Amino acid sequence: MADWVRGDANAKVTLVEYSDFQCPACAAYYPLVKKLEEKFGSQMSFTYRHFPLSQIHKNAELAAMAAEAAGLQGKFWEMHDMLFENQTAWSNNYNAKKVFIGYAEKLVLNTDQFENDLDRKDLRDKIAANYKEGVSIGINGTPSFFVNGVKITNPKSYEEFEKIISEKLAQ
Repeated sequence: MADWVRGDANAKVTLVEYSDFQCPACAAYYPLVKKLEEKFGSQMSFTYRHFPLSQIHKNAELAAMAAEAAGLQGKFWEMHDMLFENQTAWSNNYNAKKVFIGYAEKLVLNTDQFENDLDRKDLRDKIAANYKEGVSIGINGTPSFFVNGVKITNPKSYEEFEKIISEKLAQ
């Protein structure tokens, strides 16, 4: 199954994030990445890859499944945004599945299909493959960012992040 890519796949700069929907640091970076996408537009593409830290985030894998299930109905990015924007509402919820079905309703998805897709083996395999790939390239925490294939130290601010992208565009 293909990666989730937003923006021009042939852009001069590619930003790849390995992320966990339940990770507070990932949620903190979410608005920064969105702002970068707005600023750089077609000059930068953004790829999201799953890296659920299930051992510490009990709803991380289910959240990834919810995003993938929404993606089957053309709404991956909308669910991606909703999961990060509402992270505190579901992250420690004992019935996160019910919350995610509510999000599917808000996104006007076929909720019966969405609920069935939450158990699809191929989606679980895709998430596991993203995770395995991340481990194989040395990722041990989230978020982890790559710019044009090179792992970067997580920027401390939007300005620092913007500078990294701008420098790559100038090369």
